[in-house]
Amino acid sequence: MEGEKPKKRMQIAKPIIFVFVGGIMGFLYYNFIGCNGGCSITSTPVNSIITGALLGGIWGIK
Repeated sequence: MEGEKPKKRMQIAKPIIFVFVGGIMGFLYYNFIGCNGGCSITSTPVNSIITGALLGGIWGIK
């Protein structure tokens, strides 16, 4: 029973951590690489952060 608690906690924490890291990476992508107005994903920091967080969340689930 005790071995299951840390495993369950890690199953919950891993996607959350990946979402935060993905959001940070999305902002950094916008800040250093993003384009000016032509790209729908990287034209605003909000779009880049949301896209990065979604990709991080998907990656964290696996």
